[in-house]
Formats: sequence, structure tokens, C-alpha cells
Amino acid sequence: MKGKDEIIVLGGGCFWCTEAVFSMLKGVIKITPGYSGGFTKNPSYKEVCSGETGHAEVIKVEFDPSKIKLSKLLEVFFTSHDPTTPNKQGNDVGSQYRSIILYTNEKQKEEIEKYINKIKKNFTNHIITQVQNLEKFYSAEDYHKEYFKNNKLNPYCILVINPKVKKIKKEFSELVLKNKKKII
Repeated sequence: MKGKDEIIVLGGGCFWCTEAVFSMLKGVIKITPGYSGGFTKNPSYKEVCSGETGHAEVIKVEFDPSKIKLSKLLEVFFTSHDPTTPNKQGNDVGSQYRSIILYTNEKQKEEIEKYINKIKKNFTNHIITQVQNLEKFYSAEDYHKEYFKNNKLNPYCILVINPKVKKIKKEFSELVLKNKKKII
């Protein structure tokens, strides 16, 4: 990570989905799926799925703010999932699928809070996205990394991830990389 690059951690359901969406964006340098927001040290996927760790499935987004602003990342984040459903995204149910943003500095926190306040009128239900300081991030097991890219024929990828990717490509075409060789 270069000196001016930033990190934000986002959880909006299954991290396979969020990784696929954010890895397409210009200015995003690296995406790492993992776990955060809980209390168990070094959790495994199985432990997180049990709902007993307090962690959410998240992605650590390293980005260059001179190429993509935090406000644009937030816009994509709130478009790519439903921030009004507690512990649920589509058929994925459990506290590990909750909507959460973990910031890495106070400037990010202020911008996130202002952004949520600005968009809350656009939602019928209350935005329940948790906003908290990133204390610890645990990287997911290797088989979760680049999951969509490596498993495009998996039914979950076809039925759940692919529609999200298509939606973001359509709504944010100016932000999406044209070069398909982007490495996460």
C-alpha cells in the first residue's frame, strides 16, 4: 500500500458478492475478504457461519482516493445491498451477513455519517448499517479469495453474484474497469 492510499472495510452480505463488485472499480488497489466486527480471535469460516463469533463477512478495500473517492465507494456499497435488513441479504441469513462499515480514521467516520444522513430519505425502512472503528481484520481462507472470478459456473455465482455485478456495471459504468485483467 502506498502512502496516500486508504483502507475501508465493508460488509454487505456474502463477501463473495462484495469482493466481486468492488474488484471491478477503478482506483481500488486490492480487495481482501475476511472477518471483522466481532470478538473471536482468528475465526474460521465455519465459526463465523455459526453466528457465535460476532464477526461479519467483510472485505478490506485498499483504494487510491485520488482515483476513487470514499463517497463513490459508499454509493456503490449502498446500491449493491439492502442496508435496511438486519442480519440478512437475500437468502443469506445470519449476523455474519449484516450491513457494516469499519472505518480507519475519523475523517472517514464523519464522511460515512454524513453520507448515511444524506441518503436515508431514499429508503422506506431505517438504514441499520453499523458504523464502527476497525479494530481487527482477519483474512479469510484462501479459497474465498477471488471466489466469483474462479467459480463463475457455481450456481450461487450465477444466481446471486452475477446479477449484482451486472447491476453495478450498468449503474456505475464510469467507475468500472474496462480492462478485464484486474487482479484482486
